[in-house]
Formats: sequence, structure tokens, C-alpha cells
Amino acid sequence: MKAYMKVSLAALAIGAGVWIGAVYNDTAKGAGTIQPGTADDPVVTKSYVDQQIQKALGGSSGTGSGTTTGSNGSAGTGSTGGTSTDSGLPPLVSGATDAVEIVTVKPGQQLLGKSGAEFIVRSGKAVIVSEGTNGVADLTDGVDLTNGQAAPTNHLLSFPRDGRGITVLDGNKYSLTVMVRGGYTLK
Repeated sequence: MKAYMKVSLAALAIGAGVWIGAVYNDTAKGAGTIQPGTADDPVVTKSYVDQQIQKALGGSSGTGSGTTTGSNGSAGTGSTGGTSTDSGLPPLVSGATDAVEIVTVKPGQQLLGKSGAEFIVRSGKAVIVSEGTNGVADLTDGVDLTNGQAAPTNHLLSFPRDGRGITVLDGNKYSLTVMVRGGYTLK
């Protein structure tokens, strides 16, 4: 095949491609005619969504605060939530909060989490305290830590029931620094 024929066929193929693209481009424009912010696709704010949720829940929006006190007088704070007029909703757990507190656990003390509490051991050597065969969920590694096992640092630990917690490793003279979310008791 001669060189001028190759160039002519290449130019014809490019021209046909451009023409087909132009024809199909006009038909594709109609696919996305709904603009965000119109009546067909409204843009809403978080405050609007929160108001609608409050209306659906019966209009209760009050929250309170509670305190959990240990046997030695130490306390963990939390929110008890509001009282709902809708009896179909379960009550909020006392002492539960989304705020994170930094708690120092000295040797000989136990930090026991309330049901649903979450701990992250930031420094120190900690071990799990649990009465039953089940323990504490290490959500970082996806394992169950039972009584006496080491609690790794910088791992998210979840406490499914009351009475489970952590303490300083026996023989260790340094305190633990723990980030706590939820209710707890320091004994």
C-alpha cells in the first residue's frame, strides 16, 4: 500500500471518529438534566436533617449529664441523655458519652468499663480484667482478649458488658494512660 493511501485512510478514520463523537455527544447531554439544589434534587443542611429526626422522634432534644463514682471517690462523667416521650425507644445507658476522657490508672487500681465503653491504652503495660470466660474485644486486631492477657497499646478495646476492664501489669511501677469513651469506674 502506498504512503498517500495510508495517510488518506488515517485522516478518514479520524474524521469519522470526530463526527460520530459529535453526534453521540448531543444525545448524552440529556442524561444529566437534574441540577443539584432544584426541587427534583434538593440540597439540605445537617441542621435541617437533625430537625427532621427530632420531629420523627417526638421532639425530645434535651440531654443531661451524669457521674459514675468509684469506691475510692474517683469519678467518670458522661451524658445520660434526654427523657423521651416515645415509649417505643429504648432508654439511653447512664454514663454513656461520645466525649473522650484521659484517665490515669495507678498500680493496684482497676479501670472497669460500663457496657459499651471503649478504651485505648496510650502508655503503660495493661492486662485485661474479666470475671467470665469471655473477655474484651480488641477491635484493632479482631480478637477476644481474656482475663490476664496483655492489652496492647494503641488498640481500640470494646467492653460489651459491665465489670470488665484493665489494670496495671503486676510488678510494674508505672501508671497507665488510657483514653476512655463511655462510662467507667476506677477502683
